[in-house]
Amino acid sequence: MVTQGRGLLYGKSALVTGAASGIGRATAELFAREGARLTATDIQSEPLLGLADELRQNGTEVETVIGDVSVEEDARRMIRAAADRFGRLDVLVANAGIIPLGDATEMTAADWDEVMAIDGRGMFLTCKFAIEAMVPTGGGAIVCISSISGLAGQKRQAAYGPAKFVATGLTKHLAVEWADRGIRVNAVAPGTIRTERVKRLPEEPGGSEYLAEIERMHPMGRIGEPAEVATAIAFLASDDASFITGAVLPVDGGFLAQ
Repeated sequence: MVTQGRGLLYGKSALVTGAASGIGRATAELFAREGARLTATDIQSEPLLGLADELRQNGTEVETVIGDVSVEEDARRMIRAAADRFGRLDVLVANAGIIPLGDATEMTAADWDEVMAIDGRGMFLTCKFAIEAMVPTGGGAIVCISSISGLAGQKRQAAYGPAKFVATGLTKHLAVEWADRGIRVNAVAPGTIRTERVKRLPEEPGGSEYLAEIERMHPMGRIGEPAEVATAIAFLASDDASFITGAVLPVDGGFLAQ
């Protein structure tokens, strides 16, 4: 349970990939409020460094790493930076990803390779190196960002959806593989969330209609906010979820309950 007067993640060394925007940024901000010592990573340098400056002004210890999770040495460097700065790694949020939209005739082989490299290979690499860092210190918690598209099919997600099935499968297999070493591995499966990518949809041909249709598909009649996903991530990362591993928690306004 949370110690009185202290945050849910007080003193924990936590790393969030894709922290510059969207769900990653909301998670980094919440982790900071909950007392984590934070390593924030992203391929976008300017917004990442801006976030770090804001968090430091509020008293958070922050390390930043600019890099690409799909590049093995970059992924290794992210984990090493957290362990070197804070002496250990307690939490990984494997969030970095891209969301290409299109059906199977529109997606190219290059589109497929790119999303699998970032959303699939990148998640595997960061989890792999995080596990290597966590084992010597007695364990930790990993939260992967999957999607409703990693649990059920949707239109226009011929490449993205399968990549999120990778996230779901990786979560379950790693959870079983590392439970006896004190490492919990869970995932959240967001519905459509008001990230920067979703905010741009009305600017695209047919985007407004597509977004309105998506909103109607969620029983709550709206899309979610990044902060609502961050709250679920923080719970799974915390000691309050100490007997939970291998779970994929929908944060989807009831989408998958239909």
